[in-house]
Amino acid sequence: MSLHDDAVGVLETYDGRSHDGQDELRGIYLEHLAARPDGMWKSCGAGHLTASALVIDPERGRVLLTLHKKLGMWLQMGGHCEPGDASLAAAALREATEESGIQGLTLLPGGPVQLDRHAIPAPCHWHLDVQYAALAPAGAVEEISEESLDLRWFAYDEVAAVADGSVLRLLERTRAVLPARISG
Repeated sequence: MSLHDDAVGVLETYDGRSHDGQDELRGIYLEHLAARPDGMWKSCGAGHLTASALVIDPERGRVLLTLHKKLGMWLQMGGHCEPGDASLAAAALREATEESGIQGLTLLPGGPVQLDRHAIPAPCHWHLDVQYAALAPAGAVEEISEESLDLRWFAYDEVAAVADGSVLRLLERTRAVLPARISG
């Protein structure tokens, strides 16, 4: 199965109806992929899917954010899909591991937590981000990558003061599904 086919399958089964705008975004993502065989790749000028993961330590009530080098914003780990990625989930986990330096991250089961579409500067137009959540193992030690200016753990209640609305929504949705996804 190609990464494109995997993304279509993930989006077809994604159930974001309980959150405002998620079902509409799912439709936009599926239309994009149907119209553009290259819609997974950075080279697609009309926009492309990206994969990200919020690294969370629920035992300590905190999340790890990266101060993005190009954007100067505190964000979850994530980025472009690569030809070697077997799935969107694998791309999100790879990006989270590379950018956090933490080995042994595991994605929450059940697929993506949310979708987020954001405009980016030319030559491309849109990032269609498929956002997951990753659990940090006990004793996790982060290491700053060359893509980041800084990495920092933030308590849940500190995130609103440093990150944008997309990250805050991702945290809220992750916390809402956390107990169910860990136990079941």
